[in-house]
Amino acid sequence: MTDGDTTEGGAVEGGAVDGGDAWRGRVIDAHGHLGSWFNFAIPDPSTAGLLSVMDRAGVATMCVSHLLGVGPDARAGNALLLAELARRPGRLLGYAVYDPHDRQAPARLAELLDEPAVIGVKLHPDTHQYPLDGPAYAPAFALAADRGRLVLSHGEHGSAWSDPERFATVAARHPGVPLLMGHAGLWPAGFDAAARVADRCPNVVLEICGSRMTARHLARLVATAGADRMVFGSDALFLDLRVGLGRVVLAPIAPADRDLLLFGTMTRLLKGTR
Repeated sequence: MTDGDTTEGGAVEGGAVDGGDAWRGRVIDAHGHLGSWFNFAIPDPSTAGLLSVMDRAGVATMCVSHLLGVGPDARAGNALLLAELARRPGRLLGYAVYDPHDRQAPARLAELLDEPAVIGVKLHPDTHQYPLDGPAYAPAFALAADRGRLVLSHGEHGSAWSDPERFATVAARHPGVPLLMGHAGLWPAGFDAAARVADRCPNVVLEICGSRMTARHLARLVATAGADRMVFGSDALFLDLRVGLGRVVLAPIAPADRDLLLFGTMTRLLKGTR
């Protein structure tokens, strides 16, 4: 094989991929954030700055929650989220954060899911210090099922709150809810465990952001779980959108799989939320 020849499926020998940049301008980032975090360096927390990076990187849409909501104040964070969604129609779609410790959370979530730009629910069991399969999260899954919305949850292999096996439990309870496993288990030791859960649970989708994810790990997940069961996320503003996107674009995977990751799978999931 000479330089530039392709293998079956479009991968180029040596690790690069062909297929051009037809993905550019079509990317849907399934896991982003707005705002700041108290102990994490975010050089530019502005929504305008985020959109500027999206424009330069060719990202059409980002699905976001507000970090104030993920952290200390879900009510205030969700209000800020709605304001930003109204200012950026089409560019930003929203996840409403659900706080399992707030007794009014079910009623508030029901109202938030009536908003047309809110496409799902954001759970963070590790921040909330509450297990994903615990009863206080059950109303969030029930509302997502009733409204045809997605659920995105932080997923962390070995966590007492969000280990991949907890995703398997709630996926079986709510088979009609598309459940995005944030970070696909987070740690390299957990990627295979995440893939096994996705294999057993048809409604579990692996979202791939994280500083421990590499192109090699990504290619392995595509081979084991399938790109049609995976979505691209950047974790911006925590992590640099450009790094996460470059990891996918330059990974040794076929262009068809790359396109599923960058926009195809998420497009299919979002069709059920409108």
